[in-house]
Amino acid sequence: MAISLASISKTNGIKAPRILIYGTHGIGKTTFAAGAPNPIFLFTEDGAGQLELNSFPLLTSYFDVIQALAALYNEEHNFQTVIIDSLDHLEPLIWAHTAQQCNKDSIEDFGYGKGYMEALRYWREILGWLDALRNQKGMTYILTAHTHIKRFDSPETDSYDRYQIKLNDKASGLVQESVDCVLFCNYQVNINKADVGFGKEKARGISTGQRLIHTVEKPAYIAKNRFNLPEKMPLSWEAFTNALNPQPSV
Repeated sequence: MAISLASISKTNGIKAPRILIYGTHGIGKTTFAAGAPNPIFLFTEDGAGQLELNSFPLLTSYFDVIQALAALYNEEHNFQTVIIDSLDHLEPLIWAHTAQQCNKDSIEDFGYGKGYMEALRYWREILGWLDALRNQKGMTYILTAHTHIKRFDSPETDSYDRYQIKLNDKASGLVQESVDCVLFCNYQVNINKADVGFGKEKARGISTGQRLIHTVEKPAYIAKNRFNLPEKMPLSWEAFTNALNPQPSV
């Protein structure tokens, strides 16, 4: 491709958003995704519960996932949002495929983390299909994942625990770079402090039951957004889209 000043153009502003949402089991990630416009689910785990959703059959191999994405790209349909639910159940499928392609028994047989580097090739293929659906079909995509608490080695402070996406670090980094929003969801917790005598206080966390989306990274969790969203909002698709497309003041 020839590059010159004549090739300069303006970007189109906000396109269909690319979203990764992660949190504890059962908090409502699938319900959040189900609220998106005309969604189609690619389930790698049986996580729909009692929700009635349009979905492919349970995907149990890497090729199943690729075939589902290819069908959405090549066939006519009216779906507007594609959801992979969940990434941490997709990851073992990618590992198994990576090992098979390289004549290994498992991802660990590569040694010294090389298998996880090789697996990024297949993560990129899936992300490539998702971006093709977004860029050429106008589809939003949502990726769900569970969370785990893991030690974070900060170069600026002592190490500390934080909520992180339940993926291999290399895969997690790649996915985070590829999306517009990394949304961490959790229950709102209020801290009550009680005097226990001798000048000491005891803190106790009490959940309000309210579920929140966090959009900006904090020491306790990973998050980001490219849309100037509020730092936190209710865990619902409606709240997300209202923040993404605020109504003009009258």
